[in-house]
Amino acid sequence: MPSPYLPNTDADRSTMLSEIGVSSSDELFKDVPKEFRNAQFKLPPPLSELELKEELRQLSNLNANLDDYSCFLGAGFYRHFIPSVIGHITGRSEFYTAYTPYQAEASQGTLQTIYDYQSLICQLTRMEVSNAGMYDGSTAAAEAALMACRITRRDKVAVLSTVNPRYYQVIDTYARGHDIPLDKVEPDSVNLPPDYACLIVQQPNFFGYFEAIKSYVQKAHEVGTLLIVIVDPISLGIFKPPGDYGADIVVAEGQSLGNPISFGGPGLGIFTCRKEYLRQMPGRIVGKAVDVDGQTGYVLTLSTREQHIRREQATSNICTNEALVTLAVTVYLTTLGKNGLRRVAELCYHQAHYAADVIGKLKGYSLTFQQPFFKEFVVRCPVAPSQINQALFNENIIGGLEVSHLIDNGMLFCITEVNTKQEIDRLVKILEGLANGA
Repeated sequence: MPSPYLPNTDADRSTMLSEIGVSSSDELFKDVPKEFRNAQFKLPPPLSELELKEELRQLSNLNANLDDYSCFLGAGFYRHFIPSVIGHITGRSEFYTAYTPYQAEASQGTLQTIYDYQSLICQLTRMEVSNAGMYDGSTAAAEAALMACRITRRDKVAVLSTVNPRYYQVIDTYARGHDIPLDKVEPDSVNLPPDYACLIVQQPNFFGYFEAIKSYVQKAHEVGTLLIVIVDPISLGIFKPPGDYGADIVVAEGQSLGNPISFGGPGLGIFTCRKEYLRQMPGRIVGKAVDVDGQTGYVLTLSTREQHIRREQATSNICTNEALVTLAVTVYLTTLGKNGLRRVAELCYHQAHYAADVIGKLKGYSLTFQQPFFKEFVVRCPVAPSQINQALFNENIIGGLEVSHLIDNGMLFCITEVNTKQEIDRLVKILEGLANGA
């Protein structure tokens, strides 16, 4: 007897089978081995709600609690303190269950929070326009590269070798899909012919230190090439924003602004640019308007996506709704304010420099780069980083990222405001013991 939940009639099924070229469902699945066609699932007997909750509780106890671990891992996603007010606001049903901001008359709250988010991001980066709705930092960087090609009408992209390798891979995936040549250039040999659409740099870069950004701005703009800068938004609490040194497009990963790591997601792609490039911007922009009664209202001012009016001519097929994540960023920046964000950045800076100083003095350890850095730094270790990380993990410490494929025995450490001096000193003590035993 056909299932009452399947809408296909016998006539529908016969038509589909005939179109495929088979006479029955058995013939359709004849290539599947018999023992797998009607597999018997050996499920346990049913449980009561009480028994099921107890079993799930026991299973959850097998998971490691991240709060029981000190963490020194960064490289793109970071642990920062998240004020409890964020969860209270983002968990409200008005925001938590709202899906899209498309119907302005029914989505004023969501549209206003996105507008506030855009305004705050523009203040943070000193750029003129911000959008909302990018997946994460890496896809924002890739979309920026495509946008630069549309603006300049050039089809070559240069990426500094010190950009996060994961970002480079995503940019490469996008570029190959559009037949755009992608060149990786070294920081000390940036020479841009006038056929490059953009130069992509990271500030601070993947290894944690700051690039000589002014020279890149000059070299790019001399040949009409756009400068795309990937930033750490927390660093902008104390360091010069990209809008002040001539960046054309600025992107970032917004996870660190009030969102948990959550096993790698959800991320948030921050995307800003100069006003003159507004029409080539991907995603959507919320604007403030006035209705016929003179009341303030919020609307989707620009949304040249394939779901809307542009179809195949759309600037992007990015079509996710990041409103809940942007709300968390908005609450975070509003709660901390200018002085609070500066304090967080200062804590990251000073604690990272304390850690780098004491680790660099240990026997067998050395800092790979001597340039100024923010909260991440690379250490060359006397033993294999994998061995160090295993020893640290045994002591409830998540170590740094192994970068031995880039730097011999290199490990990238990250220190943020949540890492206490006691945690850092404990890390140093274990590192010292491993060196002495090497």
